[in-house]
Amino acid sequence: MQRLGVKHKAVMLLLTGFILLPLSITAETSAEKIYEIRTYTSAPGKLDELHARFRDHTSRLFAKHSMRVIGYWVPVDDELSKTTLMYILEHANTEAAQSSWKAFGQDPEWQTIAETTNANGALLINIESSFMTATDYSPVR
Repeated sequence: MQRLGVKHKAVMLLLTGFILLPLSITAETSAEKIYEIRTYTSAPGKLDELHARFRDHTSRLFAKHSMRVIGYWVPVDDELSKTTLMYILEHANTEAAQSSWKAFGQDPEWQTIAETTNANGALLINIESSFMTATDYSPVR
């Protein structure tokens, strides 16, 4: 396995510092935009299927439920790149995030997609999520 350099270790520490359980919004309700970073760990051999699900279905459904995708990433680490997908969503505020995720989970189209794509075994073994607000000097404000 390739050893991580100091720069990569710092990035991984930064990312892991933002991780909470899925859908656990602990920030107080506000009108300020919030960003959600999510890290998905796929079951062994299922990452390509997970990418296909996002590419073919999930991104469109996120937009349908007012979740703006900032981007999707995979780690550069050889081992993590075989099982990990990370992405950031933008939400209008905490209430919108809660409402969007609830509607997404209840969407009959999503339920069908999830059932179909998990038919030969679950694609995911772990989901980590954290909500963030931009600093006053952030270019995304």
